[in-house]
Amino acid sequence: MTIEDRQPYAVMTSTLSRTAPIQEHIDGTIQELFASLPNPDRLSTAEQGAIIARYTAVLEGNFIYWMTAAYLSVASTEAHAIIRNNLLEEVRDNHPGMLRRFAMAARAIPTDRDALAVSRDLHGVREFVGRLSGARIVIMMAFFEGFIQRFMPYLEDLARRQGSSETQYTDVHGICDVAHTQELFHALEAELALIGVPPTAALLEGVGLLTALLQSIVHGEEGR
Repeated sequence: MTIEDRQPYAVMTSTLSRTAPIQEHIDGTIQELFASLPNPDRLSTAEQGAIIARYTAVLEGNFIYWMTAAYLSVASTEAHAIIRNNLLEEVRDNHPGMLRRFAMAARAIPTDRDALAVSRDLHGVREFVGRLSGARIVIMMAFFEGFIQRFMPYLEDLARRQGSSETQYTDVHGICDVAHTQELFHALEAELALIGVPPTAALLEGVGLLTALLQSIVHGEEGR
């Protein structure tokens, strides 16, 4: 079902917000991603570590950059405030440092091979973000935050299988990203109301690009 198929239901049901069809689509996409996750029991130690390494290669140097692009591209005061608070938390609490410690403890520091495995799909997301399309980037980041908070138990399990007991990164993001996701949907509500754009499939471009990147993280080159 496309987002346009869902929209009439959203219009008819007063309790649903303007972003309800988008949230529904994102939720379904996350469920599909989780259905595709490999069983850790069937992964070798090297394969388990490679997922952590590829995840780190993408998140460590890009998450704040992408969120900054969202901040620069939105127009509404409410969206600016919400995204600013998200960025402040990321920088103040040194979330990239948390992730680096997590990867080091799991003996999964990214290598050139890990970077190459995600490079093509990562480039696609960077090109998209560089267009500075506010609502589209906010949707992508809401999707990302929603995926990350649900992905933390899986990532932590992989790290424990690598002999790690470092859980600060997964503990923090398993909690804070729940609130971040909802805050970003509030930012999207404000943005769509300001620019007067109804939810359409075109707004989901970043979700598709990021889905491909997440598949590369989980499955490596086979995820393409």
